[in-house]
Amino acid sequence: MEKTVAAEYARLSANRTQFLDDARECAKLSVPYLMPPSGHSGGNKLHTPWQSVGARGVNVMSSRLMLSLFPVNAKFFKLQISDGALAQDPDIDAQARSEIDLVLSKMERVVMQDVAEKADRVALHQAMKHLVVSGNVLVFMGKKGLKIYPLDRYVVRRDGDGHVTKIITVEAVDADTLPDYEPKSSGLQPANHVGEPGGGIPADIKIDPSSNEVAVYTCVKLIDGQWKWYQEVDGQILEGSQSSAPKTANPWLSLRFNNCDGEDYGRSRISEYRADLQSLDALMQSLVEGAAASAKVVFTISPSATTKPNQLAQAGNGAIIQGRPDDVGVITTGKQGDFKTAFDMVQTLTQRLSEAFLVFSPRDSDRTTAEEIRFTQQSLDEMLGGIYASLTTELLEPFINRKLLVLQRQRMLPQLPKINGKPAVFPTVVAGLEGVGRGQDREALMMFMQTLSQTLGPEAMIANLNPDEAIKRLAASAGIDYLGLVKTPEQKQQESEAAQQQAQQQALMQQAGQLAKSPLADPEKNPALMEQMNGGSEEGIPPEEGIPEAGI
Repeated sequence: MEKTVAAEYARLSANRTQFLDDARECAKLSVPYLMPPSGHSGGNKLHTPWQSVGARGVNVMSSRLMLSLFPVNAKFFKLQISDGALAQDPDIDAQARSEIDLVLSKMERVVMQDVAEKADRVALHQAMKHLVVSGNVLVFMGKKGLKIYPLDRYVVRRDGDGHVTKIITVEAVDADTLPDYEPKSSGLQPANHVGEPGGGIPADIKIDPSSNEVAVYTCVKLIDGQWKWYQEVDGQILEGSQSSAPKTANPWLSLRFNNCDGEDYGRSRISEYRADLQSLDALMQSLVEGAAASAKVVFTISPSATTKPNQLAQAGNGAIIQGRPDDVGVITTGKQGDFKTAFDMVQTLTQRLSEAFLVFSPRDSDRTTAEEIRFTQQSLDEMLGGIYASLTTELLEPFINRKLLVLQRQRMLPQLPKINGKPAVFPTVVAGLEGVGRGQDREALMMFMQTLSQTLGPEAMIANLNPDEAIKRLAASAGIDYLGLVKTPEQKQQESEAAQQQAQQQALMQQAGQLAKSPLADPEKNPALMEQMNGGSEEGIPPEEGIPEAGI
């Protein structure tokens, strides 16, 4: 008997249990709604942490990851011409290559416009949050945009090299929206817990028996170098659900924050610092509850006192009553020293966690400069170098390849050209780790130019540096496309020649004006010069010996 997708999902869920439990503990300390407890429904109340450092760290780090990988108003990839392919075609000169670069730049803008129109950054920001908290997330690049699957909605299988070979997702869908679906009594019952043998409905999928919802499983496999997937309900394959995609343009992106060799799932940032978050959460609970107890004011009166409790309770502010001060006392906790120790530990843990989650706070000083802030931010980005490298391979490159394929199928982009059967254009990632590298290049270039200017002087720097190359390298280090922005040598040559011609014309006009004002130009004082300027007189010089009529 062939095994159903539901049974395969249940079998693979057993390997996910450890990572899912860890993700729920991490969400409990930071952002609980990202990974609620098993069996949670919309009407149940989620746990509220005693501190907000975890939530702040998740929001800051996820935003930093998203903006570094998909910067706003900037391209995160570039279409480049293959130098090897161009070397095989001698007909392509510098002018033709410049025209090709212009066409590729327009294609890049089409892709960026599609990203903005479909609001991909909203879904990507949510995916970054899941990566920081649970360490895993599945992104599906559909026709209508991106769809996010949390860790409790999918299982994944990888080979020894960490490459994905199988993905199965599950979700609750209204049966009326499924075409050609006929319900049948499959005997599937809700499972007691995720991973229960027998292929029961996972407990994470909330399906009301009285509703018309069913559990839809999507099975994605890598078969013969091509990704193929289909959907199944109650053991039935839905008609029209089969689809496929090339291996290099897979729309199913299984992302991990930290990769562990031999494991199908990743580890999160929260799990690395969970001990500090747990300690901070417990200390904050003690401080809050202790502060509430200390804030409570209770008066005591001696049993033998002449002052009556009712008189003390009813006395207003500034009232005068009869009694002895020694008869009335106030209950105090006397725990100020203990609170000071706990408060110091809270500050230490908060500072440590802020550094771990890249929460940048400028130095509290009147002399804090913009250069110091920029250097600190650059240092924080360099701390994420390993994460950028992983997400570049698992997210950016497949994302770009899939976008290009979809836009080409929609005839919004032309097919990328080939030379002698080999691709002449390929996409290159310029964000993430590449952005950090550009920042380091910019620092090194600015330091070199500053040192050269201070050591040898500005004149020596100008005399020895190539201004055109320096401008291009500065633009490249800042991630700015200088095509059309920086003048080419041909444009500067044309402008120089035009300026020379204009200067010559102005000089001739000035000479003519000065000559017209000169006394020599007076016909009474210099008649011979005027006759020469007029081409000679009719009486003195014959026409054939003067200026030819055809040349006048």
